[in-house]
Amino acid sequence: MILYPPAKINLGLHVLRKRSDGFHEIESVMYPVPFYDILEILPAQINSFQQSGIIFADTHEKNLCEQAVDLMQSKFNTPPVSIHLRKQIPVGAGLGGGSADAAYVILGLNQLFNLGLSHVEMEEVVAMLGSDCPFFIQNKVRMVSGRGEILSEVKCDLSEYYLVLLNPKIHVSTKEAYSNVTPKENQTNIASILQENISSWQSSLKNDFESPICNQYPLIQECIDQLKIAGAIYAAMSGSGSTVFGIFPSSNFHLPSFLDDYIVFQGLLK
Repeated sequence: MILYPPAKINLGLHVLRKRSDGFHEIESVMYPVPFYDILEILPAQINSFQQSGIIFADTHEKNLCEQAVDLMQSKFNTPPVSIHLRKQIPVGAGLGGGSADAAYVILGLNQLFNLGLSHVEMEEVVAMLGSDCPFFIQNKVRMVSGRGEILSEVKCDLSEYYLVLLNPKIHVSTKEAYSNVTPKENQTNIASILQENISSWQSSLKNDFESPICNQYPLIQECIDQLKIAGAIYAAMSGSGSTVFGIFPSSNFHLPSFLDDYIVFQGLLK
């Protein structure tokens, strides 16, 4: 079985308050992006995991894919599998690649072993592995709230727009991002902002992580500025960074050559 876990971008991200459980209450809209990892899952005699492409530093911790297998085996007694992950989505980049990989292991095991789990059941399981993970089970534009695990419908269709993703090769940990952000309640609801004309988003659709992260890493701000200069209708940082994105009306634009090494995706948001 071959699966293609996708990346996501965040259209706005509000950090509203710190919760009693140590997590933060957030609000964001996640939008799936046609930029993928490649995941192969095969029945096997014993569990095994192999990764190619982007290789993580050895942290002696199991990959989220392996954690997903362990979780499914503990809950549903699924048989052993062999997994090969071709990692193409940058790590620590605000694109949700690791969360997508874990979610697609759950999807794959459900299909491979005919478990019959519903989307809601799989979202509940994968939420145990990370707040962003449930979004990728259905992989459609959603408002996320709570820690990021509460999903609701939102209208937003960018399928006619052209997307550029720039990753300036800076690793920003989620812990680092939250340590520098100041929660703000009573912000304008992101879903309502998205109903406005996209030409107004730049002034009203904000990612609360962006300003403090850009102050710390000026190259991220430079990437956003260059996307705007090139004609992006909206340019921002995704999630906790460091990837930034620009939404363009067409592919008829030019970026300065020094950004060539940072481009990880260009294409329609279909």
